[in-house]
Amino acid sequence: MDLKAGLWQQQTLKLAMTQELKQSIELLQFNSQELTAFLEEKALENPLMELNSNFVKTMDPRAQRIKKSKLKQNQDKEKWIEQLAVNVQQLDDYLIQQLPANLTELEKKIILHFIYSLDENGYLYNINLPQVAELYDADGETVREQLDLLQHLEPAGIGARSLQECLLLQLERLVPVNEMAEEIIRQHFQLFADKKWKQLAREIKADVKEIQAVYDLVQTLNPKPGASFASEKPAYIIPDVIVYTEQNGLHIQLYDENVPSISYNEGYAKKLHSAGDQQVGRYLQNRQQDYQWIKRSIEQRKETILKVTRKIAERQPQFFLKGSAFLKPMTMKEIADELEIHESTVSRAVRGKYMQTPFGTFELRSFFVSMIKTAGNADASSKEAKAAIHKLISSENKQKPLSDQEIANLLKTEAGFVISRRTAAKYREQLGIPSSSKRKRYD
Repeated sequence: MDLKAGLWQQQTLKLAMTQELKQSIELLQFNSQELTAFLEEKALENPLMELNSNFVKTMDPRAQRIKKSKLKQNQDKEKWIEQLAVNVQQLDDYLIQQLPANLTELEKKIILHFIYSLDENGYLYNINLPQVAELYDADGETVREQLDLLQHLEPAGIGARSLQECLLLQLERLVPVNEMAEEIIRQHFQLFADKKWKQLAREIKADVKEIQAVYDLVQTLNPKPGASFASEKPAYIIPDVIVYTEQNGLHIQLYDENVPSISYNEGYAKKLHSAGDQQVGRYLQNRQQDYQWIKRSIEQRKETILKVTRKIAERQPQFFLKGSAFLKPMTMKEIADELEIHESTVSRAVRGKYMQTPFGTFELRSFFVSMIKTAGNADASSKEAKAAIHKLISSENKQKPLSDQEIANLLKTEAGFVISRRTAAKYREQLGIPSSSKRKRYD
């Protein structure tokens, strides 16, 4: 081996990640809202780039002679769904209205401190009573009295410092009182939650069927008493691609009406050119290159998204004609190989984007489902297997729920899906279904 020091020349080929290439990759993975925000930011930086909003229309006030009251009435009729949750009362206002009028100034300050410390579900997490007492120069008993007052307001369970306390506060208001339920939640909450009911039955000297009745009662309680006062506006999904059917087949259209188009500001460029400043000339050249790169990247983004979505529609014709139950197995690698692009490009093209179909709006990623083998060596999607698992568990005997191994065996014999016990458990967990020990009933 030659270990001598020296200088040599060597030619190599490598891909350099330039700023322009990085920007092109970022634009591809942006959805329409992110792309709009990006273009607005770039327009502020680049005076040569103008944004033209296609979805903003001018209006001639003389063209419409509708009275304001009539217009408002029509708008109310059209937007009645959005108005259902507009005037939701705030939780803190609702609680303050219930406070007694004879509170002292100190008591009012303390209970308002508690009210304004509630989270969106109505809990008082991380509240320290001694610190509250020190903050308001009050004794511990006064602080505890105000916490007790808060916890006796409506809705039941408000002001709890844990789920256990929230359930207890609601159980204490029941008529008639259920002493067993209170004892279980107060002293044996963890055993009860873990469904170790046989051990719990031995400890409290009760029948397992009685614990089952307590469980059914607890299921009727509200674990998030403040959630009904949430005032968040509903989020609406704007599709990036629209697929519709016509007599001659499927048609795919990129929906970019809500994304502003960009144009070159010739007037601004001419004014700066006339100044004859060399530094200004270099600045204009850089801004012009930046504009050209953005324009080219946007066109490339459109082309890539359309290519990928067309290939998805080509591979999934039954889905668009009959519905989501006919989704077939498909991977990003298969699409990438057919389009002769990298798999990561497909991943970026579908990231955070949605497709509007005749059967609803779906995330583009949802079209890529893993493949499993069937007893007849045919291919099936994991979604079909999950649907079969959900059907099996829905119709099972709740006194003897199916184990994951039994689910795997039944899938093979009844539906023809060949999966392992671990795969059955994974699909069950993805469906949000608990294990057999936690599904068991003792009626």
